[in-house]
Amino acid sequence: MAEALILEFAGLGEAEYAAVNKHLGIDMQTGQGDWPAGLLSHAAGTAEEGTFIVAEVWSSRADQDAFMSSRLGAALEAGGVTAPPRGPLGAAAGLPPAGRLTGPA
Repeated sequence: MAEALILEFAGLGEAEYAAVNKHLGIDMQTGQGDWPAGLLSHAAGTAEEGTFIVAEVWSSRADQDAFMSSRLGAALEAGGVTAPPRGPLGAAAGLPPAGRLTGPA
């Protein structure tokens, strides 16, 4: 079942986000690149109070865990992101699996 994940980063901006994606080999402008297996949806941006939010849906928690441990940690470090995010929010925090999330009709 799909899993939702939300990460909140304080002090992260577009420059750091771009640097992390460059290290991952993903071009967010074109959508081309080395996207991780199992990633179904990815959205990111700055909230009104300045927190940088990343929201994703993964095909499984195993796919998400594999990406976090094999690629994302090194990419965050290379992109200058040194503080851990608030989160992850999602199934680990008691939210239902993404397959049961609903939105506006």
